[in-house]
Parts: sequence; C-alpha cells; structure tokens
Amino acid sequence: MQEINEIISSIRALPGEWHKSGSVPHEVLTAIARHSAGRVIKRSIETGSGKTTLLNSHLSESHTVFALDFGGSITAVLNSPLLKPGVVQYVEGPTQLTMPKFSFEGSYQMALLDGPHAYPFPELEYYYIYPHLEENGLLIIDDIHIPTIRRMFDFLKEDEMFKLVDVVWDTAFFVRTNAKTFDPLGDSWSEQAFNKRRYPVESWTRKLRRIARAFKHGIKG
Repeated sequence: MQEINEIISSIRALPGEWHKSGSVPHEVLTAIARHSAGRVIKRSIETGSGKTTLLNSHLSESHTVFALDFGGSITAVLNSPLLKPGVVQYVEGPTQLTMPKFSFEGSYQMALLDGPHAYPFPELEYYYIYPHLEENGLLIIDDIHIPTIRRMFDFLKEDEMFKLVDVVWDTAFFVRTNAKTFDPLGDSWSEQAFNKRRYPVESWTRKLRRIARAFKHGIKG
C-alpha cells in the first residue's frame, strides 16, 4: 500500500492542465486504492482515460481502457512515466461503437465507468460490462452529479446485483453481490427492484380519472 500511496502522491503532483478532459479529485484516487486493497485484480476495465488510468495500471494485472484522445487524455497517459508498462491496453474510439464489437472474454474484478455522459450512453457502457463483472468485483461510477449518471446510480442502488459501499465526491463505489446475473438478452423488467417499487407509474390521465372518481364518490356520499 505504501507504494500505491507514493504513486497517488506523484499523480496528485501533476499539473492542473495535465490534459483538458478533466480529472477526478485526489480523494477519489485514494478511495479507488482503498477499495482495491486486498483484492486480486487480474483484469479490469475503464471507460475514459486520465489519472485513474495511471493508478489502475498499478492496481491491475491487465487493464483495458475504452476512450477517445479527447483533450489529450490518452496521449498524456501514454507519455507519463507514472504509467506501469505492459498493463494498459487502449481500445480507441467512441464507446458506442467499440464496446459492441469488443470480445469480452472471462471475468473482470473491477470496472470504472467515466465515458460519455449523455443519455443513453452510460447505460450502454453498463450493459456491455455488467455480465462480466465477477462476484465481489468493484463497479465504480464517476460523475453521479450529472442527471443521466444519477439516474443509473439510483437504479443500481436498488438492484440486487450490487451493494453501494461508498460515495466520494461525485464517484460511487459498488460491490457485485452473489445475486444471479440479470439476463442481458431477456426482458424480466418486473423482477428488478427499481421497477417493483414503482410500478405502475401513474400518468396524468390516470391521476385525473382517479381524482374525478374520488370527487364523484364524495358528492354521492
């Protein structure tokens, strides 16, 4: 852990304009290291590239990154002496195109989602990753202050497959439970906790009809 703390300190010392795509706070890097401690992370996935990629190259034996070189985020990582050689594999391009074509083989012990934030792209990334995250694996979701990401965060908080264990700044940390993997080719929406607790969603038409019936009943009474 001492070595990892030194890596985090070195990452923290990078200039503010290290690349132009934005970076997570130092506290989030520390939390990633803390939640990874004691885990054997043989294979991991990340969408987006930056300081977290530098850290993950020291936490994982094999780290796959789906990203665009937006703002020099890939170039900065590849040119950094803090990147551990031979660990990181980049799949460059929009995740909307690269992830459906990628061959996900075996299981992963950690996944960090920080790719495109517009709807429905966060859900698309989650869709391709969640079936391959093994029990007790980490699922880290950044930028939960953005409404589209927050919606996915709210859903996962109630899902049987995940347990929320931490929130640091705008980054959420989930652990994969031993619940059965939801069939990625099915449509058992009624089995998902988020839907169970909210179905049916009352439309304005239904609400008006309910109020009208109650009003009519009240008059008769």
